[in-house]
Amino acid sequence: MPKIVHCIRHGQSTFNAHFAETGEDPLHFDAPLTELGRRQVAERAPDLRQYAYELVVTSPLTRAIQTTLGLFGNHPAKPPIHIECLHREHLESSCDVGRAPSLLVQDFPHLAFDHLDEVWWHNEGEPDPRGFVYEPSHIFEGRVMEFRHWLARRPERLIAVVGHGTFFGRLTGQSLGNCEVAVLEL
Repeated sequence: MPKIVHCIRHGQSTFNAHFAETGEDPLHFDAPLTELGRRQVAERAPDLRQYAYELVVTSPLTRAIQTTLGLFGNHPAKPPIHIECLHREHLESSCDVGRAPSLLVQDFPHLAFDHLDEVWWHNEGEPDPRGFVYEPSHIFEGRVMEFRHWLARRPERLIAVVGHGTFFGRLTGQSLGNCEVAVLEL
């Protein structure tokens, strides 16, 4: 029996909105959802209520957590929500720099962050002029494979993963718009 994973990209973030308009990195670190992003989440949620998810896995980036809570906060299956940093976005922009678990738990006190390192995003090497370290593609590619193996080892048969466009593009081969879903069979 195949394992089905629904890969759901987060709703529009403040970074997405600014970048689409200007083509420039606005230096929105750990960018939250916009009003449009929250509407996208509210519009997607009814579509997902038909699925009896056994687990929801979300990236620790704020826009993904906000999307997760909007989609699954009152889902009839009441799936547990697990924070996992393996499928965080490829760090190439300010919005992909995360926040420490001690800060995340202040905004999302009902979720567990204590298994994350204080710096769980890519931070090895020299910061660029914008003040953060770009993640080399070989490290990113390794992380995509590691996450695929992590999912395959999970006991659940139907999993929702809330995450990011570049990561899901590499994992599924599909380019997802905000709040779009790709189905991955493992």
